[in-house]
Amino acid sequence: MTSNNLSPTDTTQLSGVSPYLESGLFSMRFTSTPRGARLARRLVAVRLDEWGVPYGTGAHETVVLVAAELATNAVRHGHVPGRDFRISLRVTEGTAPVARIEVSDTRAERVPPRPGTLPGPGPELTDGGRGLLLVDALADRWGWCPRAGAPGKTVWAECALTRKAARTRRRSRSSS
Repeated sequence: MTSNNLSPTDTTQLSGVSPYLESGLFSMRFTSTPRGARLARRLVAVRLDEWGVPYGTGAHETVVLVAAELATNAVRHGHVPGRDFRISLRVTEGTAPVARIEVSDTRAERVPPRPGTLPGPGPELTDGGRGLLLVDALADRWGWCPRAGAPGKTVWAECALTRKAARTRRRSRSSS
């Protein structure tokens, strides 16, 4: 694991805002192994708690699960021997605070399907794909793009951190 991030206690804080609205950025490279994916998940969980999205809340659990699925996919489907993956987490302020998770790997030829084109759960998912079904169900938005300035791709997801936004999202999905 290599690091190019702020120290664990360093966060960029916005003055005069509630804990949910503290803004920060966490970005770190991890070995492309199951152990690297587990460590990425744990550090995302710790960082969210430090930024005011406490353990045990729905927002915390959602963001950690989405980050875990994206990190696992980078290890499982984006692994290139000798290359790491990078996870970035950003929490932004606003009337509806959002957590954005980005996971970059170095394998450009294996890309996920575009949002809205995932097959439903069932036997046709023989080569995985269930993780992206979870990401699609939990995240407010997700997608992927070619990695900037290097080979590979970045898969990203955004999750609202407010209960109102989460309830609205669930209602709109159940009515469609």
